[in-house]
Amino acid sequence: MAKTAIIGGTGVTNMPGLTLNYREMVKTIYGAPSSPLIHGSINNCDVIFLARHGRRHTIPPHMINYRANVKALQEVGVTHVIALAAVGGIAESCGEKSLVIPDQIIDYTYDRSHTFHGAKHDKFEHIDFTEPYSAKIRQQLIESAQALKLPAVTEGVYGVTQGPRLETTAEINRMEKDGCTIVGMTGMPEASLARELGLEYACCAMVVNRAAGKVSTGINFQQIEKNLLGGVDQMQKLIAEVLSNGL
Repeated sequence: MAKTAIIGGTGVTNMPGLTLNYREMVKTIYGAPSSPLIHGSINNCDVIFLARHGRRHTIPPHMINYRANVKALQEVGVTHVIALAAVGGIAESCGEKSLVIPDQIIDYTYDRSHTFHGAKHDKFEHIDFTEPYSAKIRQQLIESAQALKLPAVTEGVYGVTQGPRLETTAEINRMEKDGCTIVGMTGMPEASLARELGLEYACCAMVVNRAAGKVSTGINFQQIEKNLLGGVDQMQKLIAEVLSNGL
């Protein structure tokens, strides 16, 4: 039976609708995860929640211990992971307040501990990353969004930047030419680390702003905060629907 975890990103340091059973701090050989693991339930469905940026949103994207986060989930028996993320919309189809369930990634990050292989591993293995996300979880997310009539984009390319600064217009233009439809800062190496450990992993992203150069007024951080609040409510409904249908 699947044991599901939710990794919450910006705006989702606490999961609305989550009934708390207990907190667990897991220490891995890679260090401690960003926050205690919250064991609880949503609509009577068991789930584990992890705040990617910490309980008070104090860990910037480039300093997250992705290895400890993913390893901690595996060590408590998690088999399926739904990663939530707040992103910028590049493609016209990825407007503010829409949900995007990407099917591909382009990694623009650097200097992140991006693999479990190395000094603490005796065995080296390549992974097939042709399709970076779990087809099964993606399908569940898509079908659940459609059932709830949520404004979901059912495919997309997640361009992952280093952060914590937002991108320049020229960088977004380059990413658009590369094929990126959304931009965020936490999609990698989280996805590839999950694949290395054999976890089923998919992402659900909420668009909280149009990317740099896509609006004449620039980035409006007050509007981002408003979009985050609305997006979190949509995500809670979506996650509850997915869990109730089973993974």
